[in-house]
Amino acid sequence: MRTVAILLAALASGAHAADLEAGKAKAAAVCAACHGANGVSVSDSVPNLAAQRAGYLEAQLKFFRDGTRREPGGISRAAIMNAVAAQLGDGDIADVAAYFSAQPGAAGAAKSELLPNFAKTGVQFPANYKSTFTRYATLVFPDRNQLRYYYANAAALRAAKAGRPLPDGSMLFVEVYSTKPDVDGWPLADRLTGYAAMAREKGWGRDIPGLLRNEDWNYALFTPQKQHRAGVNQAECLACHKPQGEVSYTFTLERLADAAKGG
Repeated sequence: MRTVAILLAALASGAHAADLEAGKAKAAAVCAACHGANGVSVSDSVPNLAAQRAGYLEAQLKFFRDGTRREPGGISRAAIMNAVAAQLGDGDIADVAAYFSAQPGAAGAAKSELLPNFAKTGVQFPANYKSTFTRYATLVFPDRNQLRYYYANAAALRAAKAGRPLPDGSMLFVEVYSTKPDVDGWPLADRLTGYAAMAREKGWGRDIPGLLRNEDWNYALFTPQKQHRAGVNQAECLACHKPQGEVSYTFTLERLADAAKGG
């Protein structure tokens, strides 16, 4: 009955007649990585979409697409959704909203068949990064009480120096610290809380849907003990970096190029 009501409402208003099968296909390819194949999310930090009103979902997706729904504090859930929704047309949004609205709610927990593709990563911890990588930036994130040291391997450094896109074989690596104030209140690195990395090799993006694919880049988070952090969903990293395609999907390419040129 809900499906019939959605279609009748769309037709009566002269709006796009929602295509549930198209919405299901789009949801399976992209949304399901975080929100689940049937709108029941894959983690406690991601909201359920199943059985939500189609009009509400459609409005929120358009807010995300237009960049009018944002959150303070740097890279956020809203920023990830801004990147995904920016690639959806009005018809796509109506289809996805109608599909999730037609789902029965949180009783089920179907997950996308693509989830294994987002859980796996080709990125391994670079054991010798201290001696073979170049540290090119230090950034402080006051809202997170974080300080990060950024490193790049030789392949990334050479390309950045030449003004070329970062090629296969590139790796950017980050040490993440909590902070403490010095005597003047400036943040200093305190406790190492983990590591983050992005790297690319030929074929690494092959199994990732186009709306999320960052060419052949993969991402990884590591514990302070240098082990892969459990439960990481690469879909979030991919969506967050997706808008940076013109700068090799990084947020720090300009700093890397300056360091490579000795600036």
